[in-house]
Amino acid sequence: MRRTATLTCLLALVATADADAKGGRTPHPQPAPTKPVEPEVATAPDPAAPAADPEASPLDAPASPDVAVTKTATSAPPRRPFYVRAGVAFVKPLASSRELELADISGAASLAVQNGPIAGSGADVGSATIPAVIIGYQTRLLHGRLAFETILGAPFTVKFRATGSLANESIAPMALGIPTGVPALGPDLGEATAAPPQLTAVYKPRITGVFRPFVGGGVAVMFAYNAHVTNKLLTEVSQPEFSIAPAPGLVLQTGADVHITSRWYARLDVKFIALMQARAEVKHIQVRTPELPLFDTVEVGTAKMNVWVNPLILQAALGADF
Repeated sequence: MRRTATLTCLLALVATADADAKGGRTPHPQPAPTKPVEPEVATAPDPAAPAADPEASPLDAPASPDVAVTKTATSAPPRRPFYVRAGVAFVKPLASSRELELADISGAASLAVQNGPIAGSGADVGSATIPAVIIGYQTRLLHGRLAFETILGAPFTVKFRATGSLANESIAPMALGIPTGVPALGPDLGEATAAPPQLTAVYKPRITGVFRPFVGGGVAVMFAYNAHVTNKLLTEVSQPEFSIAPAPGLVLQTGADVHITSRWYARLDVKFIALMQARAEVKHIQVRTPELPLFDTVEVGTAKMNVWVNPLILQAALGADF
């Protein structure tokens, strides 16, 4: 029985080998097919993916071959175009004048004086110290270096003073060879309230740093009102009419801002107003003539003064940008 089973197995093996030979196949082991490796392609992150938890630990984050690079934008300081500098201004007129002229002389006054200039006479303008505020606007022109400014000062009193022969000598000492008794006027002439608004364009070569110098130029006009004569000799008989025409001028400016904190500055400002001429008139002047036997008082007429004011303005101020 064992022999029969062994014989059967041998016959099966022979049949299998014969079948393989007829098909032309050689029984040998075949290697397992391998899958080709494709190159990795970086893909953009999915916008629908949930944002990472900022408090999560890096160890908790899923591994990813992509590295996201973020750029932190630094915010620029806020632009403050308006600025104010408040302080005290000292106004020093660099005055000079022509000779005082007489006009409209008639009647008895023509016996003592004549129309025309009084030789050696002159006038001057006094100084003043006032509170003043500079208001400016920093434009975007010239890379932000150009600004426009105006100065607002409290109205101040301008005092007109007589100089030369007008202050020291009688304007009508004799009439037909007879002394008139009219004394010298003295230094006091009159006063007025003045307000000189200004507008300047300011260039700042440096817009950073602690020390910031500037230069500028512009226009100004001096308006005078409430003018009145204060000389006792000229007001003894009656009050003359005193008027001053508006006086335009050209402004030259320089100075510097000193940076104190993020918004606060100290300023030293210097302005010179050139070509500013004050034209003043005193009308209906009457003076007493005590030594003339026939005339108690005489109307002199009109006196005209042309004074180059040309004020120099020095201002120290403190202020902030807005």
